[in-house]
Amino acid sequence: MNISFNVMQTVGFAIIVFYIGKFIRSKVQFFQTFCVPAPVIGGFLFAIIRFLLQLSGVCTFEFDQTLKDPFMMVFFTSIGVGADLDTLKKGGKGFILFVLVSTVLVIFQDVIGLVLAKATGADSLLGLICGSVTMVGGHGSAGAWGTTFEEEGLVNASTFGMAAATFGVIMGSLIGGPIGSTLIRKHNLASPIEKMGEDIDVLENLEKNNSGENYKKVVPLEALDFIKVLGLIFVSVGLGAILQVFIKEHVTVLGKPLSLPAYVTSMILAGIFVNTIGKKGSKWAVDDRANSICGDVGLNVFLVMALIDINLLDLKEVAGSMLVILFAQTIFMAFYAYFINFWVMGRNYDAAVLSGGICGFGMGATYNALANMDSITERFGPSPKAYFILPMVGAFAIDIINSFFITIFLNVAQTLR
Repeated sequence: MNISFNVMQTVGFAIIVFYIGKFIRSKVQFFQTFCVPAPVIGGFLFAIIRFLLQLSGVCTFEFDQTLKDPFMMVFFTSIGVGADLDTLKKGGKGFILFVLVSTVLVIFQDVIGLVLAKATGADSLLGLICGSVTMVGGHGSAGAWGTTFEEEGLVNASTFGMAAATFGVIMGSLIGGPIGSTLIRKHNLASPIEKMGEDIDVLENLEKNNSGENYKKVVPLEALDFIKVLGLIFVSVGLGAILQVFIKEHVTVLGKPLSLPAYVTSMILAGIFVNTIGKKGSKWAVDDRANSICGDVGLNVFLVMALIDINLLDLKEVAGSMLVILFAQTIFMAFYAYFINFWVMGRNYDAAVLSGGICGFGMGATYNALANMDSITERFGPSPKAYFILPMVGAFAIDIINSFFITIFLNVAQTLR
């Protein structure tokens, strides 16, 4: 028996699966501890059920995924909408250093993936999927790049990507807390703030940006705020498609046309808008809260739609190679956080907290990084600087950087096949 869902039924079912995942996470401490996203919990639960039903010959499922890519585009373009350069500048030297550390991490993850894929006899594209696509990129990037890798010849790339990203989320959460706390104890580090519960003004004092301005009264969101954000997102997506074609026809990398995913060009155009005529304070500026909500909706629905459509049977042929590469990525991440990141970021308390955070950030997503840092600061004291720097890098900078290097290494991987 084949159970078929049309386009609206698919989205409705995906949202139901999301809420099931959200409910399960609220009841299972393991998922809370490791900050496993609700879409991942619900999506993989259904994927397992689907696998068992298919294996037993009871039924198969068919989903109309027409709206999956639009939801994905909303999420990634919202990152460009949130790329306010004036805010990024406030991170100062620490922000720049962490961008550099994260960029080097991206490069190493892709090199490790390609080298070990070659050593294990696996497809070089699979090695790249187990690199920064899913480690730094997480589930969002795995789903976004899956179609591109399938077009390049890696069958079931989306399934491999989701599995690798889930592995990264768990391992990044496992190693982050221990690494940060070990560095703090070993070097006898202390929080720069003795008093717990400092408010957000502490951050501005640390960055020497306290201008004495009063916080503005919070204004409730209106429908027009969301219409403005969605308008900017969809216009950016439309123009980004034109820019994507132009780049492919006129720009080459290693002798091949530069093929950027559509979401990258839309992110770039949205970022240009919000830093020019759409700067904060202008009549064209968008509300950050409305943009954040639109992005969250896009990500959650997109992830569930991608996960409910994966077929776990497709993993059996590459499981061995994937595990070798992914465990190697975990070991490297621990080494990189403990030695490189801690040293570059200043060998102080904030650096130790960031070292715990980069494990979640480098093998999952920003929310895993924040969860790792929460577990460290809850015990040892606040680190406002770390909480300021990491989300800024994770919210925008790293996605652009990662997309750039994935594009380069994708061309390299094709030559190695």
